[in-house]
Amino acid sequence: MQRFVVEDSFWDLFPDASVACLVVRGMRTADEVGAEDRAAIAGLLEQANRDAARHLDSPTLAENAPVKVWREAYRSFKTKRGARCSIENLLKRVLKDNPVGPITPSVDLYNIVSLRHAFPVGGEDVNAFAGDLRLGVTEGGDAFWALGEEKDDPTLPGEVCYRDDEGAVCRCLNWRDGQRTALSDDSRDAFLVMESVDPGRSDDLAAAIDELGELVGRFLGGTVTARGTLTRESPELVIVED
Repeated sequence: MQRFVVEDSFWDLFPDASVACLVVRGMRTADEVGAEDRAAIAGLLEQANRDAARHLDSPTLAENAPVKVWREAYRSFKTKRGARCSIENLLKRVLKDNPVGPITPSVDLYNIVSLRHAFPVGGEDVNAFAGDLRLGVTEGGDAFWALGEEKDDPTLPGEVCYRDDEGAVCRCLNWRDGQRTALSDDSRDAFLVMESVDPGRSDDLAAAIDELGELVGRFLGGTVTARGTLTRESPELVIVED
């Protein structure tokens, strides 16, 4: 049995947070997504970039509510210099009229949901996890090879990260994925996750994870084999049965 566990150290920092996740198995690979569906995904992504404007009340990025709440959260733990929540990076592009473009179907789908709902959303290849996946404050030194980099950049003491028995999976909470577990064009089994540190947005989080599941089912197929919203009262989910 393999679990996703949100550790006490995370809840000590963010007692009212929620972490929603899905495990989807048997998805189509990128090559198996037809031209018509690719065009439809691209159209939805274009619309999501436009929809994201409703979350931007101010021309100053940090003054917008979805960015402000995460800026405050990131001050609660040790981070790499310049690390920002993933939704801030997407909204920054929208604000600067530099829309988020297509990458690969699975990533495009979670970016659509992230832009529409203003939550950080990420995805990993569940088959790449070594042991349980954990989210919490680390003592540092977890191996991490960031996407696009050619050397190890271990975690810092006091950093919040996703990690397993081989090292970090995603640095600085949801800032940056690693090469080892990242979704690729060939991935068929995915762990999809989004976090909220704003207790007033619990209904929005539920709607966002519902939409993500619907979009993945529509365009990539597969079967949802695990699903949950983790809280301090319910901090773990079985993601792989024996």
